[in-house]
Amino acid sequence: MEFAVAHREEQGLTVVTISGEIDVFTSPRLRELLLEIIDTGAAHLVVDLGEVTFLDSTGLGVLVGIYHRLRARDGSMSFVGVNDRVRRVFHVTQLTKIFVLHHSLEDAIAAHEAAAAQSGGGTGNSRTGG
Repeated sequence: MEFAVAHREEQGLTVVTISGEIDVFTSPRLRELLLEIIDTGAAHLVVDLGEVTFLDSTGLGVLVGIYHRLRARDGSMSFVGVNDRVRRVFHVTQLTKIFVLHHSLEDAIAAHEAAAAQSGGGTGNSRTGG
């Protein structure tokens, strides 16, 4: 599977879908694309890793860097579609302490709405999910 990144807006979030391998060769391109997305105003990303077949430490470094850039702008980043192999990488590196891995996009949207409502910037239709 060839490396690709696509994004779309959905209910106040920017959903970024990544496919292929995220490694030392593709990480610079991933970083560039994610920076373009957030530099155009996206503050809350949900990254869909459902089509990611491999993730190495270079790729993790890019994700951590983007996360910190978003947090500095009061933004957020969470993940959906994480397969067992990639989930293991997040657990082994203890990145589950900073990254939220949702079961579905619906769960990510619900969590975002609940957080926005709690901080006073809500949409008025917050709900909790599990």
